Amino acid sequence: MKLPSEAAVFDFATGGLDLAHEVMRGYDALVLVDISRQGGEPGTLYVMEADEHEIAAGIEAGRAFAIACEPLEAEDMGLGLSEPVAGAVDGAVALVLETVESLRTDAAYATE
Repeated sequence: MKLPSEAAVFDFATGGLDLAHEVMRGYDALVLVDISRQGGEPGTLYVMEADEHEIAAGIEAGRAFAIACEPLEAEDMGLGLSEPVAGAVDGAVALVLETVESLRTDAAYATE
């Protein structure tokens, strides 16, 4: 898939410190892709926007989203995807593209 030229893509795997360092470079928005146990059926996709009032450190001048998939199992840190998660990949890609496209509009940054 092709993203707009102003979008940067990184694979941080479990490198939280690397992610923190990269975010400090300054971006208008952040879209994370991961798994998240929300209680739905495995393979269910979620788009979650960070609530800056719930984050103690705050969010400075930007937007943060997570595109997440309900895992079949989260305890096994092996490589590969379960069948329900693999089946959700195309939908997750579509959600990422849709989210990135919406973040390219002025309306995404309008204050309430």
